[in-house]
Amino acid sequence: MIPFNRPCVTGKEREYIQEAIGNAKLSGNGPFGRKCCDWLEDRLGTERALLTPSCTHALEMTALLAGIQEGDEVILPSYTFVSTANAFVLQGAKLSFIDVEPNTMNMDVKQVESAVTKNTKAIVVVHYAGVCCDMERIMTIAEKYDLLVIEDAAQSLLSSYRGRPLGTIGHFGTLSFHETKNYTCGEGGALLINDKRFIDRAEIIQEKGTNRSQFLQGRVDKYTWRDVGSSYLLSDLNAAYLYAQLEHADEINMDRKHSWEIYRQSLEPLAAEGKIELPYIPEDCMHNAHMFYIKTRGEQERKDLVNYLSENDIMAVPHYVPLHSSVAGEKYGDFVGKDSYTTKESVRLLRLPLYYRMGEEVVGYVVEHIRGFYKK
Repeated sequence: MIPFNRPCVTGKEREYIQEAIGNAKLSGNGPFGRKCCDWLEDRLGTERALLTPSCTHALEMTALLAGIQEGDEVILPSYTFVSTANAFVLQGAKLSFIDVEPNTMNMDVKQVESAVTKNTKAIVVVHYAGVCCDMERIMTIAEKYDLLVIEDAAQSLLSSYRGRPLGTIGHFGTLSFHETKNYTCGEGGALLINDKRFIDRAEIIQEKGTNRSQFLQGRVDKYTWRDVGSSYLLSDLNAAYLYAQLEHADEINMDRKHSWEIYRQSLEPLAAEGKIELPYIPEDCMHNAHMFYIKTRGEQERKDLVNYLSENDIMAVPHYVPLHSSVAGEKYGDFVGKDSYTTKESVRLLRLPLYYRMGEEVVGYVVEHIRGFYKK
């Protein structure tokens, strides 16, 4: 079976985990955690990077930092993972779902301003498949209405918008290091803080509401409970695995892009015949080959293609069920405007296998059987 995903391994992971064990510092903010944060800050140019147990936890921290409370509203796309919504619902927010652009599956920026009310507190942007939203327009709207912008860049490490790394344009950015992501440590994430006003409080929230971080930095002589918080810390064992990936980030990126480009070139004839649609990359965007998907002509055709590929030992998978159509989505939010594309496009989208060191032969095998399906 060709899996949909195979967690990345570069070769140094065991060595670094053993080193972490030898350091006798396995909890959060250890030596490898510091190395990972330094790498993120240096490479991305963010003011502060904090490692978290997951991107979900990083999003929860942004909700606390944004001061979200009962009665506040948050604008976000319906086509996203549940964590994007849950983080704000936990603080009592009402969700304002908006439609997507069919070519990128990102939130339709033209619909954002119409969703703003006097209760709106934040815009949560999701860069689907590592492809950027129109961040210039998002930030203009946010400035006009004094809103915070949170970039859910879970899929977007090493993607950029007009030369700026995704996750570093809004007030906050969040990254995922889940095993399905380009760079992984099994479970893990990071909070990127791009506004210095929030750094001290973020460190307090991460350390269970205490100023322990300031104590370790020698800024206070003892630490105490200062604010709300939780244990938003990534184990140094996980950080050791992650650092082995970050050291090879460019190599991993180039390898995935090579597979992505083979898919695009090989499937272009089917797209030209109108049998499938391929991903669209805006001119302002440099993507990171997080995902290669196609769109079939309808939901039944997608089911038939999934079954055909499975019969030939290829695992291809759909993606999100739009949140506004879910039980919780109906309870905690409303769709603002018309659902012109979110539902219609979601039932056509199919993700193809893509992982580090997949190799041209395997990509070719997948392409061969997609062609075979459409020849039938």
